[in-house]
Amino acid sequence: MRLFSAVAFAAMLMGGVAQAAIKSDTITIGVLTDMSGFASDSTGAGSVAAAQLAVEDMGGKVNGVPVKVIFADHQNKADIGAAQAQRWVSDGTVDAIVDVPFSSVALAVNEVTRNAPHTAFLASGPGTADLTGEKCSPNTVQWTYDTWALANGTAKAVVQKGGDTWFFVTADYAFGQALERDAAATVIASGGKVLGSVRHPPSTQDFSSYLLQAQASGAKIVGLANAVGDTINSVKQASEFGLTQHQTLAALLMQLTDVNAVGLPAAQGLYLTEPFYWDMNDKTRAFAKRFGAKREGRMPTGNQAGVYSATLQYLKAMAAADTEETAPILAKMRAAPMADPLFGGTTLRIDGRAVHDMYLFQVKTPAESKAPWDFYKLVQTIPAAEAFRPLNQGHCPLAG
Repeated sequence: MRLFSAVAFAAMLMGGVAQAAIKSDTITIGVLTDMSGFASDSTGAGSVAAAQLAVEDMGGKVNGVPVKVIFADHQNKADIGAAQAQRWVSDGTVDAIVDVPFSSVALAVNEVTRNAPHTAFLASGPGTADLTGEKCSPNTVQWTYDTWALANGTAKAVVQKGGDTWFFVTADYAFGQALERDAAATVIASGGKVLGSVRHPPSTQDFSSYLLQAQASGAKIVGLANAVGDTINSVKQASEFGLTQHQTLAALLMQLTDVNAVGLPAAQGLYLTEPFYWDMNDKTRAFAKRFGAKREGRMPTGNQAGVYSATLQYLKAMAAADTEETAPILAKMRAAPMADPLFGGTTLRIDGRAVHDMYLFQVKTPAESKAPWDFYKLVQTIPAAEAFRPLNQGHCPLAG
């Protein structure tokens, strides 16, 4: 009996040691975001709140170890973002860097975390598909969307609905050019025609000359290959010039906060592709209610929802792997489909792409909207298998 007790006690000790694989006193999620610039409305403080909600849903702990959220402002500058990420990685401050809107900043952070053994990069904010293409990293997860998904989702669905002639108004930098390139290729592959395009400098205030060219083209669809302030201004001015009386706008990157800034009278009828909408189902509405309580009644954007979901799934995988090492945590995330409360069934590919359904929406008319933030009506669900670039087309070295 004494021998049994001694063996049992030793086994208990060994079991206790095995369960204590997370060595730190605290697990830290670092939200690296735009707190004051042009992307702060769709990310920023809302992304911090979303990460905090994910931690709350883990009970504030992973295997008994407390989890906290910190944040920093990268000011939409790649050098500032990379320097902050490097500090966090070098001194072991964070276990994961989350959000990072603006593609040039994200690509810089992607390199900082590439070989970091204890820091994952959970990208919710950036759109560049290079993160899961030629620049893919074993430590990076791109959760929410990318330029390929946005362009392919909107263009293919709109052409199928009869919008078969397009003219593009494009921001003249890498992100805008990628949106136009991918959307134009999809339009043509779907049987449509591209009648022309015009490029504008970033942060343009007067879109009159560009919109007049779009109007003169006679295209059924005017594709807006720009983002945030440029999209907001181009949509507002398209309405003012009467363009939307005879042509339809398709925004290749537009989020809930952008529609709110434009207003339904000007944005009504516009097509856009999103990975998330707060009023989709009971789970998204429950999350939105909690988010709104933290954010003075504002509803979450797709980027902010992505921060929540990526953080939650990472912490769940950390608990299952019972380690702070990035490789086994991400291996757990890739091992089986994730039933995410906001994005539904989600799988994580070897290239870092989180694959889930996307949605084509049309902005409601003022008469159709029944409450604040009631902006979208669902036109089409784009199944996960069709929503993102096929693995063999991305040229990710990790994919073989």
